[in-house]
Amino acid sequence: MGYDKLDDLAINSIRLLAVDATFKANSGHPGAPMGMAPVAHVLFNKFMTFNPKNPNWLNRDRFVLSNGHGCLLQYALLHMFGYGISMDDLKAFRQLDSITPGHPEAHDTPGIEVTTGPLGQGFTNAVGLAIAQAHTAAIYNKPGFELSNNYTYVFFGDGCAMEGIASEAASTAGHLQLGNLIAVYDDNHISIDGDIKCAFTEDVTKRFEAYGWHVEWVKDGDSDYEGIEAAIAKCKAVKDKPSMIRLTTTIGFGSLLQGTGGVHGNALKEDDCKQVKKKFGFNPEESFVVPQEVYDSYKKHADEGAAAEKEWDELFEKYSAEHKDLAADLKRRLTGKLPEGWQTKLPVWKPTDKAIATRKTSETVLESIYEAVPELLSGSADLTGSNNTRWKKAVDFQPPNSGIGDYSGRYLRYGVREHAMAGIMNGLSAYGTIIPAGGTFLNFVSYAAGSVRLSALSHQRVIYVATHDSIGLGEDGPTHQPIEVLAHFRALPNMMVWRPADGNETSAAYYVALTNTGTPSILALTRQNLPQLEASTLERAIKGGYVALEDEAAQITLVATGSEVSLCLEAVKYLAEHKSIKARVVSLPCFEVFDSQPKDYKLSVIPDGIPTLSVEVMSTLGWEKYSHEQFGLNRFGASGPYLDVYKKFEFTPEGITKRAVATIEFYKDVKPLRSPLNRAFEQLI
Repeated sequence: MGYDKLDDLAINSIRLLAVDATFKANSGHPGAPMGMAPVAHVLFNKFMTFNPKNPNWLNRDRFVLSNGHGCLLQYALLHMFGYGISMDDLKAFRQLDSITPGHPEAHDTPGIEVTTGPLGQGFTNAVGLAIAQAHTAAIYNKPGFELSNNYTYVFFGDGCAMEGIASEAASTAGHLQLGNLIAVYDDNHISIDGDIKCAFTEDVTKRFEAYGWHVEWVKDGDSDYEGIEAAIAKCKAVKDKPSMIRLTTTIGFGSLLQGTGGVHGNALKEDDCKQVKKKFGFNPEESFVVPQEVYDSYKKHADEGAAAEKEWDELFEKYSAEHKDLAADLKRRLTGKLPEGWQTKLPVWKPTDKAIATRKTSETVLESIYEAVPELLSGSADLTGSNNTRWKKAVDFQPPNSGIGDYSGRYLRYGVREHAMAGIMNGLSAYGTIIPAGGTFLNFVSYAAGSVRLSALSHQRVIYVATHDSIGLGEDGPTHQPIEVLAHFRALPNMMVWRPADGNETSAAYYVALTNTGTPSILALTRQNLPQLEASTLERAIKGGYVALEDEAAQITLVATGSEVSLCLEAVKYLAEHKSIKARVVSLPCFEVFDSQPKDYKLSVIPDGIPTLSVEVMSTLGWEKYSHEQFGLNRFGASGPYLDVYKKFEFTPEGITKRAVATIEFYKDVKPLRSPLNRAFEQLI
């Protein structure tokens, strides 16, 4: 294998860049980079294939730092290998508007594959990246043309190992036999609270073996470079299991505080910085130093990666001649663009069509478009029959030896693992060849909230199919009836939350979800049947809000989403018959999309001059932006047949009428009455 002083020099350069950057920022986590520098050096320089000049090359090996607080390890490597991270960027660590934020963010920094931070997320993203590679290889690789054979490597620490999402993801990866996934566990026995003996005493090796992983143990991760290399090589040779390398390291190696919690999340003191530099043979008076021979050594490996990409390009050119359609499809997918004319496959409903639950209209959409959008990979967290997320001819993504599917399959059985499903979908999306959709009940999207937030933050095109969207699910009762969930996720920036009222609105939700390459979507869908609306069309619904019933003489606007739109249309008749009041109705299936429309359009939907009452069987939080008064449910639901539950909480034509009359009366002397869309700060935002 052969290691010499140059390897020591490179490893210590990584360590000292972490020391200097955290010291300059007076913030950050030097301990993990100092402890994991040896394995990072061996992995990047001996095993990984990548081209820093093209961080998006399809067949690059993927690296994920799940213990993202140690991001200076990754930033230092990216800088030294020649990615677009300068020494000045390292000096700007954790400073405003720098590309070296406090945790890795994929959309900020070249070479960062996924946004990590909350522990366990990166581990789970890595499982998604590995699934995506296996699927891509199964679709595109042909005899003589191995277009996709990359590995995914992930570093994780004790914190990630403690997080439940990592357990879910590790179990999934073991079941799926992902031999292209290698995880390195930083076994340093330290978390923020100190020695992990206070909270974490399980045998991680046995745990991963029980999940179906191959496990290696390197007992001296600080200096046994040969042992590290041998362990990675053994793991690469295991093709039918994911692998975990337990790497026992010393956190903050070389520091006066090495091996303690004191070096986990605090910059070294000045005297410690100097002594550790002296110990490693560097000038204690200098900072941010990388010897030229280290740059040269790393450039040599980077050049090998560039040559590998050139070979791949030549291979792809030959592939394009022999497999023209597949090559064109892969090339298209990598642009993020959808196939030409796919939208013509979206189903259209007529007002005379029968009432049907939107979870079923969602199923119809998937059934109609799955052939036209081959990158769409669906799945469910053990609720396939309830979420209706599987088309009839779908093949399951399963290990080929399982007899129940193969890696070309486009349906993922996530098991009862909502949070891992969401994190895995972020990895699937990040790979670049897949658009993932995954189902659960809307209430249990809350279980996945940490990953859903990262979908939005990292601009991943992920679709959450969230059925059983309200008290309309009835008998399952308050534990399953989402009240606050829509308010929570509507408050999340860069997230489209759709609650369609019928089939055409469901088609619209999928249209916008699929065409927005940098925004995830949550589709809140009903269990109960809903009628097809007279005014509902794809063209109207894709604006996020539109007039479902107009009346020039209206005294009130009723604005609603989902199942309450048809209820409001019934209330209009009741208001006319029993109170001689005219009303208009607005359907507002997606706040985020509606907010992006021109102001004159929005004011044509929710105009000045008459009061607006919102109606939704959820928390009223957030509705003040669109309505003067809100009728909602600011308490937990109840168990019973759904019509009885709606009646209990007065979500009936009579109950809406009562509140509409009160709203009209309250605002009758307010002249002029402005639309709630008019805001003092709107030009400043």
